[in-house]
Amino acid sequence: MKTDKVIEHIVNWLKTYATNAKVNGFVVGVSGGIDSAVTSTLCAKTGLPTLCIEMPIHQAQSHVTRAQEHIKQLKERFDNVSDVRVDLTPVFEEFKTEVSLEGKQATVDMALANTRARLRMTTLYYHAGLLGRLVAGTGNKVEDFGVGFYTKYGDGGVDLSPIADLMKSEVYLLGAALEVPESIMKAAPSDGLFGDARSDEDQIGANYDELEWAMRMHTAGKTVEDFSGREREVFSIYKRFNSANQHKMTPIPVCEIPQNLT
Repeated sequence: MKTDKVIEHIVNWLKTYATNAKVNGFVVGVSGGIDSAVTSTLCAKTGLPTLCIEMPIHQAQSHVTRAQEHIKQLKERFDNVSDVRVDLTPVFEEFKTEVSLEGKQATVDMALANTRARLRMTTLYYHAGLLGRLVAGTGNKVEDFGVGFYTKYGDGGVDLSPIADLMKSEVYLLGAALEVPESIMKAAPSDGLFGDARSDEDQIGANYDELEWAMRMHTAGKTVEDFSGREREVFSIYKRFNSANQHKMTPIPVCEIPQNLT
């Protein structure tokens, strides 16, 4: 991949989109992960005002430390970058007092994890609305179009997606070229939605290199019968997530009314 050219292309795309939309910058949620670090740096390189928002909810300290390190570095490098920290922990805890927490623990935990993502989306759009800016998404191609590893109307609720056509490995290539802090480059990818340091691989059962391979095989029309051993296991994991999360990747179904009924 021509990394420098890709960076230039994305930065120009962001600037053009913002200009045509008549907005004056971007808002990005910074989590301490590679995707948000790359996205926020790309937005900063446009020269347009870029607000980085840290939104902890019972966050693992390692995530907090990396997010703060990245934001500090960005502000030192770019005059157009500002930041704000919104502690959503009290909001999240108050929400839990107003809803039922009965049911299978795993189901409740997942519903609350998605609630965290949606509280963050609301916060991003609040600030974007105040400032007349766009919310820049941080999803990559494997997450957004492969396994659907994001929250619908949470981190999936954005105005534009600058890195959604990049595989995770390609995001890391951009991260190196963009001088993303080494602590982030080396950290295990994590969605940070459970208040601990569990990784994406812990949740999915496969790492991103494996998922990229499975995505290529799926695109090539391969089936689970074509593989054995670990490859068969990984391909099955990919297919399961891809199938279960199609509702995130396809347009919302609309009930069309037949003309003879109107």
